[in-house]
Amino acid sequence: MSKQRYAAYKAAEPYFSLVREALGDLVDGEHFFDIVTDDTIYEVRYDLGWPRVIQGRADLMAAFGGYVESIALQSADKLIIHKTGDGCIIEYEVHGTILATGVKYNNQFCSIIKIENRKIGHWRDYMDSHSAWKALTPSAH
Repeated sequence: MSKQRYAAYKAAEPYFSLVREALGDLVDGEHFFDIVTDDTIYEVRYDLGWPRVIQGRADLMAAFGGYVESIALQSADKLIIHKTGDGCIIEYEVHGTILATGVKYNNQFCSIIKIENRKIGHWRDYMDSHSAWKALTPSAH
């Protein structure tokens, strides 16, 4: 059911699958969007066109709608999980293509995830901003 329900987000599936694997039995739900609270806070510590703070599941889904129109991921890997008292910190890499230019996109992330009632209540994301900037800026090649 979830695969069909979230088919529009297929280009981000490697990321969603990696996160779901990382959280394992800490959360309930099959797909990434099923494991976030309705009022989740998704915060990024970089400024490259993605909103700095997204509040709520609906707005998060809308933001990922824009993401999959711009980037298609082929894989997500090199997962390292650090469990905390109320969630975990994950390190990982994503690999994909910028759709407008065909430029390869490879990036490294560190995400701090707080679990509330077996769902993601807060997400704080850090990434290699230079890698993203190079992939998204044609003159940087």
